[in-house]
Amino acid sequence: MLQDTFLTIFSAPKSFTNPHIALIQRNAIQSWMNIGSQVEVLLVGEEEGLAQAAQEFGIRHLPQVARNEMGTPLVSSIFELARDNSQSPLLMYTNGDMLYLPDLLSAARQVSAQAGSFLMVGRRWDLDVQKTLDFSSGWEQRLRDTVHSTGRLHQPAGSDYFIYPRQCFTEIPEFAIGRAGWDNWMIYHSRQQKWPTVDATTSVMAIHQDHDYSHLPGGMPHYVLDESEQNMILAGGRKNMFITLDSDVELINGALLPVSLNLARITRKLELWLYPSEGKISSRRRFFIRRLRRLRHKIFQTGELE
Repeated sequence: MLQDTFLTIFSAPKSFTNPHIALIQRNAIQSWMNIGSQVEVLLVGEEEGLAQAAQEFGIRHLPQVARNEMGTPLVSSIFELARDNSQSPLLMYTNGDMLYLPDLLSAARQVSAQAGSFLMVGRRWDLDVQKTLDFSSGWEQRLRDTVHSTGRLHQPAGSDYFIYPRQCFTEIPEFAIGRAGWDNWMIYHSRQQKWPTVDATTSVMAIHQDHDYSHLPGGMPHYVLDESEQNMILAGGRKNMFITLDSDVELINGALLPVSLNLARITRKLELWLYPSEGKISSRRRFFIRRLRRLRHKIFQTGELE
């Protein structure tokens, strides 16, 4: 364990057998290592090539992760391993294909100085990356410029990173990692606990490197797999599938401010209201939920947030 570490970044990357997945995960790991001197990186799991990557980059590897009956690592075990093997006041889970800049550490410090328990999330930028990135001097500005010129800001559905104090999220259902639903539950749980749930999109450039789904069973997207359905059941159903748009606080110029009420958030509130507290969704409600989703997607596609 590193002394004087402020933030521990941990991840459970995929196997390194696919050349493109290996490339983008190696890019991601190197970006985490270059965020700042008070950041420690932990790699969790036994996927092929993971131990070698940890050895190559000189970072700790935690292979003893618990798995479900399908052999998929459990989110609860991953988070527990990171907590037990770190001393930093803040922890951060990230997907293994994500790039970050030093603005992440600055934002984490700003939020931590203003809140006790909290969850910090944010939307990502999607970027096509086909080569090994250069992390020599000036890498941050080069990457930022590339994102501004060719990147695409993702819809506020799904989350790729979670930053929180180590006393939070000590009990997590046995979700399967890499499947849909558990990330939504993280935001839902934070709101239920009445922790400030911070949307840091405007302060943190989180960059997702595009990839296909060939690493998943049948090459199918994660949200159509049976394990995703099981995750959703563990989370309490679709009404608990919160997204970044359900945050209640924004990090703006270093300050935590209540989220602004715009058309996208109004449609989202109506969508959540239409979900029943229990039982099946009626066909009529389902119709209006779909219409509201389409409207929300159109709002973000056109940039008409107000």
